[in-house]
Amino acid sequence: MTSHKNPASADNGTTSGPTAAVETPDLRTQPAFGIIEKQAPGIHIGIVGNYADTDETRMLLTPEACGMLTSAGIKISMEEGAGVDISFSDETYAEYGVKIVSREEALKCNTVLSYTPLRQKDVEKMTSGATLLCMMERTLFDKQTIQALLSKKITCGCLDNMYSSQDITIFADIVAEIDGRGAIMYAQESLSYLGGGKGVLLAGVAGLNPCEVIIIGNGMEAIAAANAAAAAGAKVVLMDNDVSSIQIARQSCDPRVELVAIHPRVLTNRVKSADVIITCPTTRPFEFPKSLSSSIKDSVYVIDLNESHPSISVPRTVTMALSNVLVYFFNEMAIKENFRGMVITNPGVQNGIVTFDGKLTDKLIGSYTGMPSIDIRVMISSTN
Repeated sequence: MTSHKNPASADNGTTSGPTAAVETPDLRTQPAFGIIEKQAPGIHIGIVGNYADTDETRMLLTPEACGMLTSAGIKISMEEGAGVDISFSDETYAEYGVKIVSREEALKCNTVLSYTPLRQKDVEKMTSGATLLCMMERTLFDKQTIQALLSKKITCGCLDNMYSSQDITIFADIVAEIDGRGAIMYAQESLSYLGGGKGVLLAGVAGLNPCEVIIIGNGMEAIAAANAAAAAGAKVVLMDNDVSSIQIARQSCDPRVELVAIHPRVLTNRVKSADVIITCPTTRPFEFPKSLSSSIKDSVYVIDLNESHPSISVPRTVTMALSNVLVYFFNEMAIKENFRGMVITNPGVQNGIVTFDGKLTDKLIGSYTGMPSIDIRVMISSTN
């Protein structure tokens, strides 16, 4: 059994006639579409790189996205070498108006961007009253880190917990979709000869059946994995322990995906013939029965998306996708003049706030750390 836990340039000349070249606008000098053209002197974004002792590779802004923001008057500084994980050099970022600085200088900006939450020592280097935007991760369940955020009165917002105006967790959904699709990429690689597998395709060919892929769970990861596997030609079954959730998932699933409710006998029969098993968060609590381990093929590929994040293997894709959203996110922030104005007026943003005005506003983190928390909506209503 195999398992995985973590693993254009434009022509400046002109010609006449029907074959004349069309000059491509330069994002480094043109104002971004959808971005306000007035200056936003109050916003200075500091981008910091990932910690070297982790597997994290993903970032939040590409050079092109930075160019769209700097053309709107938003200042951006970036830690030297931060873009190496997504194969972008400091020079490329600098071409789009980004100032390359030390990590300490980037941390002094009034809005700090880091894919993973900053650790205590880095939080202590931030400017008091600044904003930290990141993704939710276990670092925020460290009591000393939270105390540092509170002491410096840092407003910490987790993008993946925020909702869009359409009540969609857009940042979380983007990463989840890439994780699901990436799981199938991992599976095909593992089944191949070069990946140490039997040397088989997920798809079937004339005279041969396709591989069987079982996905246990629901949500964006599960649906993305199911659709990717079906597109690759595999026989796909998506299982969950809530029938109403299965009915909703059917609307987003490829017609070739079979949707089945988790039942002990059905699960046992499906697992016996599976070539790939992918587990994701289920609608209701579920633990894969240990008794089924003996029924699984020795050559089966298993990946648990509760623990693994295949998107770390395609960090440039992740960063490009998130950048598309963040450009408009910072557009709204510029209109509101700062992040605080966004928090006060946007309930979807409020949902992702961990600390605000020196108070812990995330109930789950408060419960885990034993620290008192307050509902941010109560805080905001009391100040209005």
